[in-house]
Amino acid sequence: MDLRKLKTLIDLVAESGIAELEITEGEDKVRIVKGQAPAPGYMPMMPAQMAMQPVAAVAPAPAGVVAAAPMAEPSPAEPTGHVLKSPMVGTFYRSANPNSAPFAEVGAVVKEGDTLCIIEAMKLMNEIEADVAGTVKAILVENGQPVEYGQPLFVIE
Repeated sequence: MDLRKLKTLIDLVAESGIAELEITEGEDKVRIVKGQAPAPGYMPMMPAQMAMQPVAAVAPAPAGVVAAAPMAEPSPAEPTGHVLKSPMVGTFYRSANPNSAPFAEVGAVVKEGDTLCIIEAMKLMNEIEADVAGTVKAILVENGQPVEYGQPLFVIE
């Protein structure tokens, strides 16, 4: 949901006699409550997509002046090569146990089917294998960090 829609909804609630408005649009959900502070310890959560996007304030253009579209920020460079993504949600581990060497290091040559890491999901250790042969160019996740489905893990070139 974009910022203009939110502003319009907030203005409508402020001007009307209603005390609360809740709108669901796809996965986004917005709840506007008039004249009530959030409960102590309550922290509203934003969808990850909205939390990551920078918000730029744009002043309205004077009458008769055509406003130029805001400049888009350059996106970070995409990694070159094949990106191995997480097939599940879980915890990423580079080695079988804390005392053993990592399965793969940056610069290591791997064959298709070589184990690159383990993802622990529901107390099960799942070995994640290389789906292409090549050289590991980047490891995109730190050891012991949670990963999401589809999150990039390795870049293999």
